Amino acid sequence: MKDTGKYIKEISPNPPSREECALALSMIDLTSLEGKDNEETIQLLCKKAKKFGTVAVCVYPELVSTAKKYLADTLIKVASVAGAFPSGQLPLPLRLEEEKYAISQGADEIDMVISRGKFLAGDFGAVITEVSSFKKASAGKTLKVILETGELESYNNIRKAGELAIEAGADFLKTSTGKIPVNATLESVCAMLLTIKDSGKKIGIKPSGGISDAHTAVKYLRLTEIILGKEWLSPQLFRLGASRLAETIYTQL
Repeated sequence: MKDTGKYIKEISPNPPSREECALALSMIDLTSLEGKDNEETIQLLCKKAKKFGTVAVCVYPELVSTAKKYLADTLIKVASVAGAFPSGQLPLPLRLEEEKYAISQGADEIDMVISRGKFLAGDFGAVITEVSSFKKASAGKTLKVILETGELESYNNIRKAGELAIEAGADFLKTSTGKIPVNATLESVCAMLLTIKDSGKKIGIKPSGGISDAHTAVKYLRLTEIILGKEWLSPQLFRLGASRLAETIYTQL
């Protein structure tokens, strides 16, 4: 992808320091988005989140209340995917009802997907409408907008989708659902970071999908600092979406 190589070359090749690993661990949205999820698996997820000290857990709407129950004595946030995750292939009113349900169950944050089909067909207005509608219905909750960069086909498309999401009210740009072969990459995250930089706004970034080792996670931290500065290295502006990463880093520490 053009414009990304020079920034990626600036990433230090050094192994992650203990401090970088601890920082990455503290900014993980510990995720479980499987068809086999149930109260028992989410109870275990929450137990791990407490043990590892992650900032949030991310679950399906049906399991938000379960996660809230098992995290009631903590400051760990509960994020819910919404909007016909992972495809986004439902009429907007039905997708919004799912978001409202998740919030009614106690969700602190919403991770929504854009309609990639409409975007690729050039219907940019539809993307603005859906994101702004989710923002309006979010009741002030943090809204993370999943671009599904692995389906957007080009650098320019990732930049454009990010611009539309920011224009419509996204609090975070998130790379991926984790449900397709191509998830977060340094190139796609670089494109999103440059989009955030050009916007001049305090928009968060969430690399997600396929991040399972500390060195990869820390590369995203380093890239974010290179492009946006140290200010972005906090849970308010940086998250990592992962299911295996937290345990790997915790063991390493």
